[in-house]
Amino acid sequence: MDILTSKADGILTIEFNRPERKNAITAVMYQAMADAINEAETDSAVRAILLVGKPEIFTAGNDLPDFLQNSKPVEGVPPEARPVFQFMRALSGSTKPVVAAVSGAAVGIGTTMLMHCDLVYAADNAKFSMPFSQLGLCPEFASSLLLPQLAGYPRAAEKLLLGEAFLAQEALEMGLVSKVMPLAELRTFAESQAAKLVALPAASVRATKALMKRARTPAINDAIAAENKLFAAMLLAPEAKEAMTAFMEKRKPDFSRFA
Repeated sequence: MDILTSKADGILTIEFNRPERKNAITAVMYQAMADAINEAETDSAVRAILLVGKPEIFTAGNDLPDFLQNSKPVEGVPPEARPVFQFMRALSGSTKPVVAAVSGAAVGIGTTMLMHCDLVYAADNAKFSMPFSQLGLCPEFASSLLLPQLAGYPRAAEKLLLGEAFLAQEALEMGLVSKVMPLAELRTFAESQAAKLVALPAASVRATKALMKRARTPAINDAIAAENKLFAAMLLAPEAKEAMTAFMEKRKPDFSRFA
C-alpha cells in the first residue's frame, strides 16, 4: 500500500509508503488520504491525526505522469471532484488536530500541506520547496495566502517566485514548523505530541482550533478556488509543457520563447 493508515490510542496515522518513488503522490494516494481524514471526522475514537513519511523522504510531491494523466479535463466532471482537491478540502477542513512529522524532502504539496496542519515538526535533514514557477505553474493549496501570513511577503516571495529549496532551520525561522530536532527523535516526539492532544478534552481542542481558524477560513477557501482555477489553466499552457518535457528528458527547460 502506498498510503498506510492505522488507528491506535486515539491517533489516526497516515504514512506515505512509496519510497521507491520518493513517496510521489498519485491520484489513488490522494483519495486514500482524503477518505481517511473524512472518516476520522465522524469517528469519535480518533482525537488526533498524524502525517508522516519515511526517514529519508517525506514526499517528492505529485507523481508527474500520474498527475498529468489525472488532471486532464473530463466532460461532466468538475475539477473539484479530483482526488487532489478532495484531499485539500479534507485536510484544510479537518476539525481534529493534525500533527505532521517531516524528514527528508517535502516538495510542492509536501510543503503546502503543512500550512494546514496544527503542529509541524521537522527533522534536521528536512528540506522544503515549492517549485511551482519552475514548472510553469502557480502556487496551490492556499500557499499564496498562507505563506506570506506566516513568513512575511519578502520571504514568501523568494520561496514562491524562485521555487528554490530551503532547510529546516529556515523553515523554523519562517514559522512553517514549530521545532527542529535530530532525525532519530522525530517520530517519537511527534507521536508524543499527538498523544498529548488525545489526552485533552476533545471538545476543547476542536473549539480552540475552530476559533483560531475562523477568521481566515473563508479566505483560505477563496484562495484555493482561485489557485486551482489558474493552476488548471496553466497546466495546459506551453510553459508547463516545456517544463514537464524537460523534466522527463532530464534537461534544463527553455522558457525564453514564451512571453
